[in-house]
Amino acid sequence: MKPVEQRRSGCGVVARAAWPALPALLVLLLGGGLAPGVDRAGGDPAEGDSTPAPPAPLFTAETIPGFLHSSGATGRRYLVETMGSGLAWVDLDRDGDLDLLLLDGGPLESEPRRTAAPRSRLLRNDGRGGFTDVTDESGIVLPDYAMGCAVGDVDGDGDPDLFVSCFGRDRLLLNEGGLRFRDGTEAAGLGDEGWGASAAFADLDGDGDLDLFVTRYLDFTVATHRECSLGRGIPTYCSPAAYDGVPDLLYRNDGAGRFEEVGATVGVGARSGRGLGVWLGDLDGDLDVDIYVANDGEENALFRNRGDGTFEDDSLISGAGYDANGAAEAGMGIAAGDVDGDARVDLLVTHLSSETNTLYLAEGGGFYRDATRARGLAAPSLPMTGFGTALADFDRDGHLDLVVANGHVIDNIHEFGDLFDYRQRDQLFRGGPTRFEEPAGWLSGDLLPGVGRGLAVGDADGDGDLDWLVSQCDGPAVLYRSNGAGAGHWLTIRLEARGLGRVVAGARVEVHGEQRRWVHALGSGGSYLTATEPEATFGLGADPGPVTVIVHWPDGSRVERAAVEVDRVLVLTGPDAAGPR
Repeated sequence: MKPVEQRRSGCGVVARAAWPALPALLVLLLGGGLAPGVDRAGGDPAEGDSTPAPPAPLFTAETIPGFLHSSGATGRRYLVETMGSGLAWVDLDRDGDLDLLLLDGGPLESEPRRTAAPRSRLLRNDGRGGFTDVTDESGIVLPDYAMGCAVGDVDGDGDPDLFVSCFGRDRLLLNEGGLRFRDGTEAAGLGDEGWGASAAFADLDGDGDLDLFVTRYLDFTVATHRECSLGRGIPTYCSPAAYDGVPDLLYRNDGAGRFEEVGATVGVGARSGRGLGVWLGDLDGDLDVDIYVANDGEENALFRNRGDGTFEDDSLISGAGYDANGAAEAGMGIAAGDVDGDARVDLLVTHLSSETNTLYLAEGGGFYRDATRARGLAAPSLPMTGFGTALADFDRDGHLDLVVANGHVIDNIHEFGDLFDYRQRDQLFRGGPTRFEEPAGWLSGDLLPGVGRGLAVGDADGDGDLDWLVSQCDGPAVLYRSNGAGAGHWLTIRLEARGLGRVVAGARVEVHGEQRRWVHALGSGGSYLTATEPEATFGLGADPGPVTVIVHWPDGSRVERAAVEVDRVLVLTGPDAAGPR
């Protein structure tokens, strides 16, 4: 077959026409190409210089032992090989700490079998951030190429169940307690055999049970693989534009744990957008669950819930579908949170190198504006390819920080010049009242750049500091363990609704201090191919004073707790999830 020369941008490849202008553009945006904190004058500090010592690193990087992701690459460059696999970082046995499911890829050809079969791993947390492999006794078997996952109590027994999307047959794994699972896929009416990506559980129709949303990427199989190149006859992974997109899937739960796909009938199945990331939560303040999807090279999708489980497509009118230039970008991961302190949910979407990661600030009334450059995120993200991402207050100063897992999608990108690297460093941006800044020296350790894909945030070791975890394509999982930097106080709120477990997307949590209010809209999904514990952690600054916690539940009820002690985890139980609102 004659190779197809790439001419369009997207997650799979950089647009050839843009390459000649990129070096000058990068110099302009990056201020001469110097990294943050580099002295332009060069040389060593003068003897006797009184410059203060740099602050201690915020994080130490370490790899999770016993796991190495396999893409199954054989040299044919099947597009799925470069997209990586995700993870679930959730308290699966309900003992108070975060257990870890690391998803694996595997061979895409039956003959010859050049790589080992997929070997996703389940790891039990010992409560101090140490992990023990319990895969063999867990009953988890994922023979297909695992991509993303979602966690929720599907059968209402109080234990979190696992849904795993695959390049191949999706799986539902029902939790029987004690980190043991059984396959419930067929009985639940699931098991799509296309290319599933990110997924999330939420009560989308307000009837008291968990529905399921699954993004699907491309109409691609090994049999329809095409050979592609990017000039000079050098083979490369194809752009996603070489394949058609397919509609995402919305499964409605019948209340007995069986699902029916209803996307086309409720207003979300009409478009084929090459979906990769998804966030389910309340975007407009009406306490029902809306849907936001990051699409690769297509307009991002924003579906607003009408209150009855049907949706209106506000993708174009919202302003969150395209960047400030009206361009569709290579959307991968999603972070959601109140960046500017106005009690509205802002959205950040990660993209391909030569595009910026894009920050959409909510302006009220369902509208967003692109504030990427104004908030200092354009130049640092331009040479990177971002996938997983999250907003969280790591230094507890009251402002949300941003983390991004980076790694290019073309393994031989170096053959096309030295502008981009395949292996890239992950990024941390400290948030402030008006801008994000990438601090120098934030990481200790000898971690080499990798090919980052999934990203999750949580407290790995129970010390009250937020850590973050990154899955890599053809690499180990990396834990960024907090060193406790930041003198501020914190408060974590966990919500439980009987019948829904801890998946309470649509709830809104407020913390009121003496001088300031913080708001967190609980959602489901986010990042890329990743499931995390659905809780709200607030950084409260140095002296918040007595705080009051207010929870607005999706059924419209309200709970208020005054004089709440800080530096603790507060668990609040909500109304029964036993019927429609």
